[in-house]
Amino acid sequence: MNLQLMSIPFLLLLVLIAVAPMVMEKLWDRNGIKALFVAALSLITIIAMVHFGMGEKIVHQVFSDYVPFIILLLALFVVTGGIHIEGDLPATPLLNSLLLIGGFLIASIIGTTGAAMLLIRPLLEINQQRKYKTHTILFFIAMVANCGGVLSPLGDPPLFMLFLRGAPFEWFLELIPEWTTVGFILISIYYAVDKFYYQKEDKKDLELDNTQIRIPKMSGEINIGLIFLIMGSIVLISPAHIPSIADPDANILIKYLREIVLLVICAASWILTPKQIRKENHFSWAPITEVAILFLGIFITMTPAMMLLSHLAPQMGLSQPWQFYYSTGLLSSFLDNTPTAVAFHTVAQGLVDEGFAMEAGMVAGIPEMTLRAIALAAVFFGSLTYIGNGPNFMVKAIAEQSGIKMPSFTKYITHFALVVLLPVYVIVQLIFL
Repeated sequence: MNLQLMSIPFLLLLVLIAVAPMVMEKLWDRNGIKALFVAALSLITIIAMVHFGMGEKIVHQVFSDYVPFIILLLALFVVTGGIHIEGDLPATPLLNSLLLIGGFLIASIIGTTGAAMLLIRPLLEINQQRKYKTHTILFFIAMVANCGGVLSPLGDPPLFMLFLRGAPFEWFLELIPEWTTVGFILISIYYAVDKFYYQKEDKKDLELDNTQIRIPKMSGEINIGLIFLIMGSIVLISPAHIPSIADPDANILIKYLREIVLLVICAASWILTPKQIRKENHFSWAPITEVAILFLGIFITMTPAMMLLSHLAPQMGLSQPWQFYYSTGLLSSFLDNTPTAVAFHTVAQGLVDEGFAMEAGMVAGIPEMTLRAIALAAVFFGSLTYIGNGPNFMVKAIAEQSGIKMPSFTKYITHFALVVLLPVYVIVQLIFL
């Protein structure tokens, strides 16, 4: 079985996501076209895996990883889409910075997906009169849809997986120094950039923005309670509290109890929320549909790539936390950060079993500094590409739906991730790891 050869469909999918919006923009905008390409590449992977007797790997990847992943995103998308924050304040650099800080602060409480879906529409409404606003969406992806979620297992899916593997819930609060450092640097850069673009705005646009003021108010408050129900479901409906969920022979209703509850919450939000609220939010199924299609292909086609990673891990020469930091970070940018975090936690456990030089403290079965490196990298580096974390694509799709021209997959990396985000993450490593 040649895992390198079997990983080609995954690489082709990454190239497709990067190139298609540039070479066939109008055609690629149609989710049906995306589905055809994803289906073709996924089918090649499935046939190859089944041929080599590894079909169960695909089944596990889809039903144990992708289904819980997409149902959680769906629930947060529907519930937060039922909360309408109405109001239009002057989109000054200070106000935009305060909105990003607010999202950064709540991301660890309601999750990066919840925070992103809750605040992206108000942010777009406030900035509707401004011409230069793409940079605001980019920093929103970095701060709210990724970096802000590092302080709890609820913040980001990879942290939840590490929580299930033994990291105490309160342990993630020990990442406050790194979280604060990243937040402070990014918001400082953003404020300077937004102030620069604010001075380039047309005076007539700014005058219109300053006169069209509506005091913010919220509707759809019932969905706030549903968000807390989602949070409770994630924490309480887990093998840690209901061991039978992890039993391979468990009844399907038990095995997928959390997902069933999330779907019920999703349905409750849809039924109980007045339709006018979603209309005012310009609610559309297109963003979550795009994420569901693309990430189904990613989860399927990356299966051989993850197997290849596991086989090569002992030869990688990983021993220091900073090595785990950059290895986890690099792959989190392209393989989705949740399975990548799990993979490197497994690699670290294997090295411990083989007599890996352990530090004084052990958390979740691996050295604490190694766990720290994996957790930080999985969350932070998930912002380096659109596919590093599920909310990234959702924010991009909603922004484009609102008429904002977002950079292509490649330009996002070359013009933003590499020149703004990566240096910040390197600073974090140099200081703390």
